[in-house]
Amino acid sequence: MHADGSYEGSLRGHPDLERAAAAQARAILDSGRNGTVEIAEDGSHCPGGVTLFVESSVPPPRMIVFGAVDFATALVRAGKFLGYHVTVCDARPVFATRARFPGADDLVVDWPHRYLRRTATDERTVLCVLTHDAKFDVPLLETALRLPAAYVGAMGSRRTHEDRDRRLREVGLTEGELSRLRSPIGLDLGARTPEETALSIAAEIVAVRRGGSGAPLTGSRTPIHHDADGRPEGGSRTAAAA
Repeated sequence: MHADGSYEGSLRGHPDLERAAAAQARAILDSGRNGTVEIAEDGSHCPGGVTLFVESSVPPPRMIVFGAVDFATALVRAGKFLGYHVTVCDARPVFATRARFPGADDLVVDWPHRYLRRTATDERTVLCVLTHDAKFDVPLLETALRLPAAYVGAMGSRRTHEDRDRRLREVGLTEGELSRLRSPIGLDLGARTPEETALSIAAEIVAVRRGGSGAPLTGSRTPIHHDADGRPEGGSRTAAAA
C-alpha cells in the first residue's frame, strides 16, 4: 500500500476486502512496523482470503511519560506493548533511573516543559502527564496543549483537575486548547493498581487513536473496527498483496 492508498498487486476488486485491507495496513503503518495481515474476501479479519505484507520506513510513534512515579513503570510496559518508543522524563534524578524503568527507550532528567519544548513531536505523539504537581503540570500542559500531539492526558483527582483547569486558563489557554486535555486520564475501568491504571490509560489512547467510543461492545451497534483516516507523516509506506 502506497501513501496515496494504491496497492502493489490485486485485491480482486472486492470493496469490503479493500477497505479492510487499507484499515489494517494503516494500523501497522501508524506504528512504524512491518508485518503481515490475513483478511477474508468478505473483509473479516480471518485467514482464507488474501495475505498482505506491510512494510514501513516510518519510525515508531512516541509516548512521553512525564513523572517517574510507580504508575509510570506500568505505563511504560503498556506503551512498549502497543509499539511506542517510550521516553520517561522527570526533573528528579533519584527517580528517573534505569533500575526503575528498564523497559524505557529513553530516560531524561530535566524539567518536563523544558524537555518538551526541545524534543521532536508530531501528530502521532502521546503525552502522559503523571507528575500530579502544579509546578510541573501547568507549564508542561501549557506547552503540550499547543502542540499537534495525538493525545494529551494528565493524572489527578477531579479536584486536582479543577484546580489545574483554573491555572491553565490563567496562563492563557483557550477553550479549544483545554478541550484537548484528557483529565482525569484514562477510561473508567475501576482501576486501583498501577497496572490497572496503565491499562485504562492505554485503552483511552487506543480509543482516541482509532476513533473508538470506549463503550462496551456487548449490546452496542457501533462498528468493532473503525476505518480511521489518519496516516503517519513522512517516510515511505508500501504494502504488497500475496
